[in-house]
Amino acid sequence: MLRRRAFLVRRGASFHPLSAVTRSAPHIRDGINLRRVMTYVMLALIPCVLMALYNTGYQANTAMATLGIEAAPGWRGAVLGALRIGYDPSSIWASMWHGLFYVLPLYVVTVMVGNLWQTIFAAWRQREITEGFMVTALLFTLSLPPTVPLWQAALGISFGVVIGQEIFGGIGHNFLNPALAGRAFLYITYPSEMAGDAIWTAVDGFTGATGLSLADTGGMDAIAQQSITWLESFLGRVPGSLGETSTLASLLGAVFLLYTRIVSWRIMAGVLLGMIATVLFFNWVGSSANPMVGMPWYWHLTLGSFAFGTVFLATDPVSAATTDTGRWVYGFLIGFMVVLIRVASFAHPEGVMFAILLGNIFAPLIDHFVMRANIRRRAQRSV
Repeated sequence: MLRRRAFLVRRGASFHPLSAVTRSAPHIRDGINLRRVMTYVMLALIPCVLMALYNTGYQANTAMATLGIEAAPGWRGAVLGALRIGYDPSSIWASMWHGLFYVLPLYVVTVMVGNLWQTIFAAWRQREITEGFMVTALLFTLSLPPTVPLWQAALGISFGVVIGQEIFGGIGHNFLNPALAGRAFLYITYPSEMAGDAIWTAVDGFTGATGLSLADTGGMDAIAQQSITWLESFLGRVPGSLGETSTLASLLGAVFLLYTRIVSWRIMAGVLLGMIATVLFFNWVGSSANPMVGMPWYWHLTLGSFAFGTVFLATDPVSAATTDTGRWVYGFLIGFMVVLIRVASFAHPEGVMFAILLGNIFAPLIDHFVMRANIRRRAQRSV
């Protein structure tokens, strides 16, 4: 108190004992930290994980019934046979157990290899190992097809952690989402294992196209011929990556993340608005040569990884825009690019992965121009 009074006297300010008393509540919003943020994100991903287990096993069991296969090959068939679980596609229990034996090995390998690289860099920098990688490993695993070899998953997460994160200083310093960087590396390096109709169902010899692949070749008629309804697409009972097929599961995670204020609703809204606006424009233009032009926006919402990418990848607080206005622009850019890639690219019917990576690249530039505009606006007000 005496030190504060002497300071105020030297500054020529008036002093009153009550001026040192806090008149309002302390400006502490929450005791949140990195561990708590990552815990919330892991909890939000639980619906997607459960759907990954079920849908992976359901697609495999359905394909086995179609081909007349009685048991899965290798150690998976041995374990399922010992447990007497069976392969009934109508059984949620049987489907989830079968799917577990595809999801769990990928996640274990991803965590082990990624933590190895984090340990090496942490020891080199003499820092503690952060908990943030557990979320990155889970997001990377859920973005993979069920048939990807384990060694490729290890190679992809190595690229994502080392090139996408650690060389820039570690978690919090990267400008690209490391899970998406690893996924993009695998897609470019091993396209046959990351794209095509034979990779989405974990049964050898079975080919099942995704909804986007069907629409890319035959439009909405091709989707209808395969008896894929919008409700099944919304629920996620369609071929696709492990945890990206269910829009419902992603929406449940979005509600939790928005309630806990972990992610920005402006980014999600911007992505959705950008997608809808671009789709409506293409619907208005029309095209008889490109069947993707006529796809309605509500099908874009449920097909592919749009919902998963919007909720869990585009909102990454490290690689996304940080200003309020910048988040709107950043999200709108991603939604626009998703549709543009889906409609204009004949080699890649998806578009979420590259759209978000492009948004990551432009996020610092978007924030820069937003802050410059705010500075000019304040300068004009003070004149």
